[in-house]
Amino acid sequence: MPYLALRFDAIARDADRWADALLDAGALSVDAADAQAGTTDEAPRFGEPGAEVASWPVTRLTALFDGSVDVPATLARLGEDMGCQTPAHTIEAVPETDWVRQTQAQFAPIQTSPRTWIVPSWCDPVARNAINLRIDPGLAFGTGSHATTRLCLRWLDAHLAPGASVLDYGCGSGILAIAATMLGAADSRGVDIDAQAIVASRANAAANGINVWFGSPDALPAGTFDVVVANILANPLELLAPLLAGRVRPGGHIVLSGVLDAQATQVGAAYARWFTLDVWGREDGWVALAGRRKRDHG
Repeated sequence: MPYLALRFDAIARDADRWADALLDAGALSVDAADAQAGTTDEAPRFGEPGAEVASWPVTRLTALFDGSVDVPATLARLGEDMGCQTPAHTIEAVPETDWVRQTQAQFAPIQTSPRTWIVPSWCDPVARNAINLRIDPGLAFGTGSHATTRLCLRWLDAHLAPGASVLDYGCGSGILAIAATMLGAADSRGVDIDAQAIVASRANAAANGINVWFGSPDALPAGTFDVVVANILANPLELLAPLLAGRVRPGGHIVLSGVLDAQATQVGAAYARWFTLDVWGREDGWVALAGRRKRDHG
């Protein structure tokens, strides 16, 4: 039986109420998006830990129902219960689909640097002389499709010295530590506070046939690294500055991503005590900061 997709717009103060009411009424899922997406009025929203994210002025809600549900009657009843008029809406049939195949079709190999490609397990390797990173989309962040990940991979491809030691702080899918090993690092390690990320990273390392240590930050042995890469967000990067600085050997490199262009100066200032740091690359409004640890810092 096909599903039914109910779609309508709600102003900011009502969007959450509508979403909760739709789920309580039996919606299988509710998607919220900027009603102005794709126009000059689109309003990107990026959340930082501990910070409240502003709502869109108008939110487009899409609720998926089982095909047997009387969706117009359900919407009208919810409007009465909420004291709202029934909004202008559309209802479309969504045919049954092989969602696994359709999802896989959206993920083709991605070239992320001159030498590295992200290749899902259901795709053939792209070239014999390329470094094919076998990473499938999953629960952990970092499949090469986001600009911040690509910026880090490009830096590693361009600057990582053979035999170097690398720490990926906030490893997500493990992609950066895995790539570092495949690019010639002698010792790559990754840490994350999310247990699921550690599980995903270990599975991805195994899928690529390499041995990389992944664990929680507390489990990481003492010591410094030639390169520390952190692809997180601006606020935690600022808070982690002393910790990350302590993990980079004198003269070693740090690479910071997950930073919006407008945040680069503030993040850089948090690391200025220990590093000579500058913007290394930009893409899609994001930047990667890179620099060396000062040798004469006490």
